[in-house]
Amino acid sequence: MATTEKVPSLFSHQAFRRVFMAAAASLVGVEIAFVALPLVAISALNASPGQVAVIGVLDTMAFLLIGLPAGAWLDRTRRRWVMVVADLGRALLMASIPIAWLMGVLTIWQLFAVALLTGVGRVFFDVASLSYLPTAVGRERLVQANSYLQSWDAGATVAGPSLGGFLVQLAAAPIAIAVTATTYLWSALCLFGIRVKEPAPERRADRHLAREVGEGVSFVLRHRLLRPIALQGAVTNLFLMVGIISIPLVFTRLLHLNAGDIGIFFTFGGVGILIGSSMARRVADRIGYGPSLWLAGLAGAPLCLLVPLVQPGVWQWVTYVCWLAVTLRIGMNNVVLVSFRQRITPDRLLGRMNATMRFLMTGSLALGAGVAGLVGQFAGVRAALWVSVIGLTVAWLPVYFSPLRWMRELPSEEEGSDVRSDD
Repeated sequence: MATTEKVPSLFSHQAFRRVFMAAAASLVGVEIAFVALPLVAISALNASPGQVAVIGVLDTMAFLLIGLPAGAWLDRTRRRWVMVVADLGRALLMASIPIAWLMGVLTIWQLFAVALLTGVGRVFFDVASLSYLPTAVGRERLVQANSYLQSWDAGATVAGPSLGGFLVQLAAAPIAIAVTATTYLWSALCLFGIRVKEPAPERRADRHLAREVGEGVSFVLRHRLLRPIALQGAVTNLFLMVGIISIPLVFTRLLHLNAGDIGIFFTFGGVGILIGSSMARRVADRIGYGPSLWLAGLAGAPLCLLVPLVQPGVWQWVTYVCWLAVTLRIGMNNVVLVSFRQRITPDRLLGRMNATMRFLMTGSLALGAGVAGLVGQFAGVRAALWVSVIGLTVAWLPVYFSPLRWMRELPSEEEGSDVRSDD
């Protein structure tokens, strides 16, 4: 009788275990700071709403300002050490806040600087992490690795802000920031102990930053697999942001619901992403990796269109479940799409590919915020919510009309190179 050899868990793999612990700690730090940093400005410095908004803008601006060149720089060096330096830099920046608070010298300008510089650190850490994963686990186990990481991402997104609020309530906002500093320090220590040797990057005598950035952008936009992946991700982010901005306004201004109801709605969304990322590999193995990207969107479309019909009472809970179905599809796609990207991109272009993707995704979030504001202002907030769900309902079309549609397996790097462009 034939026996099937049991594949060891990824967590028995020393490099992945440490990458996972580092990414988990770093993400918890980001989520705590997301809540605690504005509260430091409000509670310790009596900051105005405009000043608090500036902190939020500065925290994400780095992805648009240096996202593309960061990818080119990362393709010139070993990525693990960039992650370590980014963690240590963010730990020092965050630690400076409680120290300045205790000394009585904390200013709003220091918070602005910390928000901007930790955003820069996050750009380098996130892009390097995505680019380092194939080295840490091997390309053949990327789906499993991404499933674990995306599941933690979803869980931390749900629990992190709550933990940040609890720490602020338990002690004080600057003390919660000190906890964030320790998470970054722990992340750096985890990465420092990885034993897998990272290959040296390709050395080229004719290196030119602008040309290298252009090569990465061109690689993504001309690739017959990466282009629809980028388009689907950008469309999803754009219309998801329209919904995220519109929902609180619909709940409070039209339905006169409270903040707790809004919190439950977004908790259901986080749970949906967690479930979707956890089941992505099993679903993709059963129906195929390409089909999983659009069949889930097609199946969930009717539920997605029910969300704008939200009303207080029983229908409110129906809406929660429908939103969970919407985000479940997003969670599944996150795992599969990232795995596609990592499998078909050569090592020398991983940093630039991931940076280009992050730039496009971040830009689409900013565009989505603008669309939500314009539609909400001139057509009403419920109309903006309809725009969101209609966009999310058709977001799978770029994949459907691409070679990804019937791909049952993830392609190899060589197969991905064979379909790199339409030329």
